[in-house]
Formats: sequence, structure tokens, C-alpha cells
Amino acid sequence: MRWFRRNRPPEVWGTDVQPAGDIEAAQRIREICVAAGAIAERMATLRGRKAEIEKSAEAERYQAAIKCALEVAMKISDDAMRDVSVSQIIRLCVRADHLKTARVLLRTIQSEKTRAELIAESPVLIDQDAAS
Repeated sequence: MRWFRRNRPPEVWGTDVQPAGDIEAAQRIREICVAAGAIAERMATLRGRKAEIEKSAEAERYQAAIKCALEVAMKISDDAMRDVSVSQIIRLCVRADHLKTARVLLRTIQSEKTRAELIAESPVLIDQDAAS
């Protein structure tokens, strides 16, 4: 039945809008992380056989969001703004339990203060192999 099929609006990361400057890029990353955060929470709450199918679709959407956010973050020229934007992506990765990606991204942050705040917020970011 066509009545119940609704057309989804395009994903925030699915549009081809290129940010004009660093501020617009940071805002776009924030929008992407908020939208993908809802997906990460939904993935964490799904259970059962039907959940496996839904999780794969949600995982694809999540991966597309992360990829787009990282591509935008690479274009930010201001170091401090890039650190803040990458920290938002790291928080999203932690929420989705993608710790390997989060740890790799943590190494790209240049500000010691930002890095320390992220580790204090999420102690799971400390690499167990490097801590030993």
C-alpha cells in the first residue's frame, strides 16, 4: 500500500552541499553528528532477528555519516576548529561503540586540552596496548 510508504527526506550527509568556510564546515559536522547520534542510539537498542536486518541498514547510514563528516573535517584549515569538530566525531564513535575509529581520530587532535577532556569524558579511549 502506498499510503504508508513515506518518502524520507534526504540525509544531512547525503546532500552535496559544500561548506564555504570553516564555520559552515563545523556547523555541518555538528548537524551530521546530531543526526547520526540518533542512528547510533537506535542501533544500540535493537534486539532480535529483525534487529539484525535493521542494524545493517542503520550501520550503512552511520558509516556514510562518519565518512562525510571526516571529509568535511579535513577541509577545515583552523586547527582549533578542526579539533573541536573531530572531537564531536569521536564522541559519536564512542556512542556507537566504534572505539578503534575513535582512538585513531583521538591521535589527530592537536590540542592537549581537548584530548584530555575527551579521555576524561570517555576513559575507554585510552588504548590498553599503549597504556601497558
